[in-house]
Amino acid sequence: MSAAKPSVWKSFAQPAAGTMFFFGFSSGLPFLLVAGTLAFWLKDRGIVLKDITMIASAGMLYAFKFVWAPLLDHWQMPGFRRLGRRRGWLLAAQLGVIASLLLMALLTPAQLGPFVAATLAVAFFGATQDIAVDAYRIEIAPVDAQGALVATYSLGYRIGLIMAGAFAAIMADHIAWSWVYCTMAAVMGVPLVANLLAREPTVSLASSQLPWREAMTAAVADPFADFFRRYGIPLALSILAYILLFKVPEQATVGGIMSPFYLDQGFSKTQIGSITKLWGVWIGIVGVFCGGAMVTRLGAWKSLGVMMLVCGACNLLYLLLMVHKGDLWVLTAVISAENFTLGMLGPPTVAFLSALVSQQHTGTQYALLSSLVNLPGKILGFFAGGIVMATGYGMYFVITVLALIPATLLYVYLSPQLRQRVFAPAPDQGG
Repeated sequence: MSAAKPSVWKSFAQPAAGTMFFFGFSSGLPFLLVAGTLAFWLKDRGIVLKDITMIASAGMLYAFKFVWAPLLDHWQMPGFRRLGRRRGWLLAAQLGVIASLLLMALLTPAQLGPFVAATLAVAFFGATQDIAVDAYRIEIAPVDAQGALVATYSLGYRIGLIMAGAFAAIMADHIAWSWVYCTMAAVMGVPLVANLLAREPTVSLASSQLPWREAMTAAVADPFADFFRRYGIPLALSILAYILLFKVPEQATVGGIMSPFYLDQGFSKTQIGSITKLWGVWIGIVGVFCGGAMVTRLGAWKSLGVMMLVCGACNLLYLLLMVHKGDLWVLTAVISAENFTLGMLGPPTVAFLSALVSQQHTGTQYALLSSLVNLPGKILGFFAGGIVMATGYGMYFVITVLALIPATLLYVYLSPQLRQRVFAPAPDQGG
C-alpha cells in the first residue's frame, strides 16, 4: 500500500487536470445565471423581492440531482454513444444549457411563466453537468492524483462564476439583459469543445448487462441501502443530519437574496459585480488552495469543523453593510472575508463527502451527499424574500447562522466515531 506518490508537478501536468479546468468552467457558468445574476434581471423588471427569491431559487434543482444520477451511472445517453458514457451525458447537458439560456434571452421576464420554465431547464442541465463531471473526475485518475483535479476544477468553476457574475452584471449596465444571456450561451461553447477533445475514462458498464429489474435495483436502490448497511442506521442518520446542517449559512446566501440586498445598500451593479463577483472570486481561489493545505496539515475532519464555524459566522459581517451603506471599503472587506473562508471550506467538504462514499456507487452516492449538503440552505433561500419582508435583512442573516448550533453539537457527537471508522490513519502512516 506504500506505492510512490506522483509529484505535485506531475499531478498538475496530467492532461486530465487541464480538462477539469474547462469542465469546472462549464459547471460554474450556469450556476449564477439562475441565481444571483438572474435576481439582478428580475429586480430591474420591478418584480417584488418575495417573487425574486423564489424564481432565483431555480438552483434548488441542484439539490435533487441524486434523483437522476443513477441514469448517468448505469446507462449511456442515446444519440451520444460515440463519446462514451461520461462525455456523452456531459455533451447533452452542455447543449441543454446553451439552448435554455438562449430561450431565457428570447422570452425575457415579460413572459414570466415560460421564462421560469426555461430557467428551471438551465438549472436541470447544469445539475446534470455536475453529475457527469464529478463521475468523470473520480474515474479518470487515481486517488492520489485527485487533489490536482479538484484544484483545477475549482479554478475553472470560479472563473465561470466571474464570467456569469461580475462580467454579466457589468455588461448589464451597458446592454440589454437578453444580450447578456446570449453572450453567456456563446461562451459555453468553449468547454463544449474541450469535452469533444477530452479522453473518456475506461470504466466498464456492468449493470447494462443485467436484466432490467436487477439493473434498476443495482442502479437506484442499492446505492442508498449500501450507505445504511456500512454505517448502521443510527450513525448513518446522524451523518446525514450533520450534512444537512453544516453549510446552511453559506447556501442560504447563494440564491436571489444577495443581489437585491446589495442594491438596497446603495451599490450599483458595476460595483457589486466588480467586488463581489470579480475580486471576491479571486480571493475565494486563494482560499481554496489554503483550504487544501489545511486539509493536508490537519486532516479533513478537523479542518471541516474549524471552517464550518468560521465560514458560517461570516454571514454576520453583512450586518456591517447595513450600518455603512454604500461604503466600498466595507463591502470589499466583508466580501474578502466571506469568499476567503468559503474557499477554505471547499476542500475539507469535498474530502469529507468523498471519504463517505462506496467505491461501488461513487457517482450516485456523491451526488446524493453533495445534494443534501445544499438542500436546507436552498430551501431557506427560497423563502428568503418573505422572511426579509417580514423581519428585515439583519434578522435573516442571524437566522442563517443559528444552524451552526445543532451542526456543532452533531460534529462533537460524530467526531470519535468518524475518526475511528472513516478518518483513521493508514497503518503505514502511524498515529
